[in-house]
Amino acid sequence: MNEIRTFDGKPLPLGASLTHRGVNFSVFSRNASCIVLNIYASQDDREPLKSFTLDPEINRTGDIWHIEVEGVSKGALYLYQADGPFEVHNGLRFDKNQLLMDPCAKALTAVSVFSNLPKNYKPPVDESDVKHCAFSRDSNFPKCVVIDDNDFDWEGDRPINRPLSESVIYETHLKGFTAGKNSGVTKPGTYAGFVEKIPYLKYLGVNAVELLPVFEFDENENSNLNPRTGGKLKNYWGYSTVNFFSPKAGYAFDKTPGACVNEFKSLVKALHKEGIEVILDVVFNHTAEGNEHGVALNFRGLENSVYYSLVPSHKEYYMNFSGCGNTFNCNQPVVREFILKCLRYWVLEYHIDGFRFDLASILTRAEDGSVLGNAPLTLLISEDPVLRNTKIIAEPWDAGGAYQLGCFPGNRWAEWNDRFRDDIRRFWRGDEHVSTGAATRIAGSSDLFASQGKKPYHSINYVTCHDGFTMNDLVSYNGKHNEENGEGNRDGTDSNWSWNMGFEGATANPLIERARNRQIRNFILTLLISQGTPMLLAGDEFRRGQQGNNNAYCQDNDMSWIDWSNADLNNQLVWFTKQAIELRKVHPVFRRENFFDGSKNEIQWFDRDGTNPDWNKISHFLAFKICGSSFKKDDGTFDEDFYVAANTDRRDVMVNLPSLGDERKWHLVADTSDEKRPLVERGKAELLRAQERYIVPAGSLIILMAK
Repeated sequence: MNEIRTFDGKPLPLGASLTHRGVNFSVFSRNASCIVLNIYASQDDREPLKSFTLDPEINRTGDIWHIEVEGVSKGALYLYQADGPFEVHNGLRFDKNQLLMDPCAKALTAVSVFSNLPKNYKPPVDESDVKHCAFSRDSNFPKCVVIDDNDFDWEGDRPINRPLSESVIYETHLKGFTAGKNSGVTKPGTYAGFVEKIPYLKYLGVNAVELLPVFEFDENENSNLNPRTGGKLKNYWGYSTVNFFSPKAGYAFDKTPGACVNEFKSLVKALHKEGIEVILDVVFNHTAEGNEHGVALNFRGLENSVYYSLVPSHKEYYMNFSGCGNTFNCNQPVVREFILKCLRYWVLEYHIDGFRFDLASILTRAEDGSVLGNAPLTLLISEDPVLRNTKIIAEPWDAGGAYQLGCFPGNRWAEWNDRFRDDIRRFWRGDEHVSTGAATRIAGSSDLFASQGKKPYHSINYVTCHDGFTMNDLVSYNGKHNEENGEGNRDGTDSNWSWNMGFEGATANPLIERARNRQIRNFILTLLISQGTPMLLAGDEFRRGQQGNNNAYCQDNDMSWIDWSNADLNNQLVWFTKQAIELRKVHPVFRRENFFDGSKNEIQWFDRDGTNPDWNKISHFLAFKICGSSFKKDDGTFDEDFYVAANTDRRDVMVNLPSLGDERKWHLVADTSDEKRPLVERGKAELLRAQERYIVPAGSLIILMAK
């Protein structure tokens, strides 16, 4: 390291920024009386090479502390300490001995926070207990890394900005996608390993990947034990952020401090080259610092009373609308700006195409915890000029009871539609009198979104996601089996709407296996022909299972990782999924940008006998004709008309087909009961011998095309 000199520095931008002389360090703290910057020579060092005590007279502008350090550069390692009042009744938790990360650090060293907690660690509970020290200089605390944002050649890459209506989203875990058996990659479980699997995604036809959290988190945060093996469980999913500006260092093949930045950028660039967008699952609703018994990592030690929603009458306690101990104070002005700055950074510096916001209703809560009708933060995100073309997707609820499906504030927001999930599951399970609900979901959920001025594509349709059963388990288990999570099988939802086809769990019975395969085809095809934006869970297309565990957040092992031998074992289902995606892409009638206009006969519903259905009585059946003449395909020709019929009864049913009234004939596109050819390839639809009737087999879906 060169000779070090210091200068006053500048308050903006926050974080560590390279200058012509060295690095400008800037951090927010309103109530600190002193800030210390520590510079380290190595990621393993416990003692800093240099420490600088910032002078509030020259190194402070408003609430921002800053200093420019000459002689340090890219790759430098640093941490802060903050002194000030420890007054938990006022929400202040300063401790001058506590090492703290920069909330705006662009990378961290790959050191586990929670595995390095001192054995005698006890969090402070009142003003008389100030001498605690979770991570002092005798602890190996993760270091922040100075990053050069210009040290990467994007080769002209930019965010793709594909219309949401054309998206087919594939939700997956970054590590689990390649960490499992038979992945065939040379760098499993890493950003670089994911690159090796892009040809598969390209083959399948998905055009967007939604990655579970890649913002820095600590998988060792979970203290539960697996009751079967006795092994320590993990925080596998990563919904407990340690730092919002840093990609997870543990996902990088190269463990050199800061190498995760360019390795992740290389993944984004490689996906973009194949036309695949990158959507990040982000967790701005809470952090890993926990409740009043938690640890100080950054926000708590720098300005606890600003960053978190505290109980107004007892500010030593945290409001907990996340179910994870604390709630990020999202609509506090400083925190709003922090979140916007973070989102802009990932779009500008990582070319990210979109974000899915976990427990997004917390983003609509005021500082006192109440739900705001016109929440400033969600409106700002929706209207931000930098984010204007960025996809923004809300999980429109939280753990505190707020449920905003269809009315999430901000007109650009798309929303995870759990009503689609539940109605489609119940329909295909064969529940009584749910055909009306299924019809509404397939038609785009206008009952939820139309009155708010939103479009069909604002509904993110899914049958399964990371949270819950996989599609294989949905057809293999009647109940959850979460015993290995160490919580007595109390965790995870009991509302699965699943059906095991007559046997609980894996079976070699060929009749049951055929029924399960058919049901999975039903789910996949229904999802991909429904109006709205479809989202597939990784591995559903080849029956990835989790042994009936519907809350595998802690299973960083083969239970959650993808076993790629299943892709070969179930290659016919992979091919079916590929063809279903192709069907959606080729025919714009299945991805309308506006809701159906009932006055134009754009969609007509039928009962089995070809008459209009009595929606109060219809059950176990659904059929509709959809008009394609208003939509042009890529070749410039108008789209075809389609007839779709679903029979969830245990018996076959004869249906009367609607008359075309011209020279066109009905051709078979799909029949999910056909094990050998459930969906035909493009251009190979077969002419029906009988144009008036068709037998729809029990528990199956058919699609006919008029031409």
